[in-house]
Amino acid sequence: MSTKTKPKAKPVATTKKPVYKQWWFWVIIVFALLAIGAVGSTKKGDEATNGSSETTTQTTETPKTTDTPKTTEDTTTDTTPSMTVSQRNALRSAQSYLDYSAFSYSGLIKQLEYEKYSHEDAVFAADNCGADWNEQAVKSAKSYLEYSAFSHDGLVSQLEYEGFTHEQAEYGATQNGL
Repeated sequence: MSTKTKPKAKPVATTKKPVYKQWWFWVIIVFALLAIGAVGSTKKGDEATNGSSETTTQTTETPKTTDTPKTTEDTTTDTTPSMTVSQRNALRSAQSYLDYSAFSYSGLIKQLEYEKYSHEDAVFAADNCGADWNEQAVKSAKSYLEYSAFSHDGLVSQLEYEGFTHEQAEYGATQNGL
């Protein structure tokens, strides 16, 4: 009777890749975008049925609550450039990304460029998405700490690798107890 021995498997080298380079991260992104799209289409339908009453309410309330002179409103409106369709789409994508994941300013721009938005549209979206980059660093640091252990300096280095400034990375690590 002969016994066969199984050949030993070679150990797999484990290097820590950034989250956005993991295959599972992109699967989550796709599902999240699909879910956001499904929710967004439902909300749009609700707005279509309720939009006229909301618009009427806003129109009738605006003169009552506005205490600023009209000249200020007119100059603000006149000096604000209107968005192009591609800028508006990039901005919506940026806000969607920030709804489910933390990004640095440069990381968000890179992600939008990966989605084939122009550099100018990606920068516009990152500039106008309303993100608090310190809070994004806190969220990103928290996410890293949920799946791996880091020293303070190690977490700061990882956050800097993700595109956060040193100050933002320090803030993110400190706010998470490191």
